[in-house]
Amino acid sequence: MNDDPNFFNQLANSAGVMPVYSLESMALSLLLAFVIGQYLAWVYMKIHSGLSYSRTFTQSIVLLTMVVALVMFVIGNSIVTAFGLIGALAIIRFRNVLKDTRDTTFVFFALVLGMAVGSQRYLAAITGTLALSAVAYYLHITRFGSMMLFDGHLDCRLSGEQRQSAFTQVTQTLRRHCNSFKKISVREGGDGAQYVFQVRLRDPLRSAELVTEIEGIAASSHVGLVIRDEFTEI
Repeated sequence: MNDDPNFFNQLANSAGVMPVYSLESMALSLLLAFVIGQYLAWVYMKIHSGLSYSRTFTQSIVLLTMVVALVMFVIGNSIVTAFGLIGALAIIRFRNVLKDTRDTTFVFFALVLGMAVGSQRYLAAITGTLALSAVAYYLHITRFGSMMLFDGHLDCRLSGEQRQSAFTQVTQTLRRHCNSFKKISVREGGDGAQYVFQVRLRDPLRSAELVTEIEGIAASSHVGLVIRDEFTEI
């Protein structure tokens, strides 16, 4: 009977057996850390929004998962080695400031997964990866945490004797292009009135069409549309 543990036996028994620190186990753990790290980086790429994206940060997620898994093998069951490694790592100063708090979450996620793989708790690593990735993707597609019901603001100036008729045409145009809209301010002037609307677009990619149609209304001028940042409440 072959005593060498295979992947499926280690996966099934990873929650209840002592880690086996061998060359084969280390190679298996590094391979699994590489696969899990790549999957985690792929999830990060899919749900990322904003201007803070960095290719090197995405690559570091993969490398960090593997590095932590290797660290767990270096420590093994030795307390002396663990304290020595902590002292060595304390010399290193990480001065890279993460601009997004979610980036910090992914770094911590990679650390935990690396620890799970390095301690040969493969089932926990795989289950945790699938569960937390599913939650991250769910929060992304549902836009969870957003308090605003609108995508941005539209402002336009209506002037001339046909101002009321032009206002009716503007609202009809907004109904065609928006799921919802709300007039939030009107500033009267000698040559007309400046209207500001909150808008929630049916298709944000067609926002230019909305501006063009309103500009085509005879009494309208100075039309502008400001789309808010997805992660900034305005």
